[in-house]
Amino acid sequence: MAKKAQINLEKCKGCDLCIDVCPRRAIRKSGISNQKGYDYVEINFELCNGCGACYIICPDCCFTIVETAGSGR
Repeated sequence: MAKKAQINLEKCKGCDLCIDVCPRRAIRKSGISNQKGYDYVEINFELCNGCGACYIICPDCCFTIVETAGSGR
């Protein structure tokens, strides 16, 4: 099983800390605002390896790391 990050879009305040810390550059601004008016981030699941750096740095606890079906490469 592979691991991937997931984000709660409504909790994201667009602080961008996760963008800077992601070693695979799998996180970027979405260009879309959530219900609170924040430009949240999105995850490129092809690049994400579930390392958890975003989970650790996020001050608003927006991320979870989940196991996904697929190769564990």
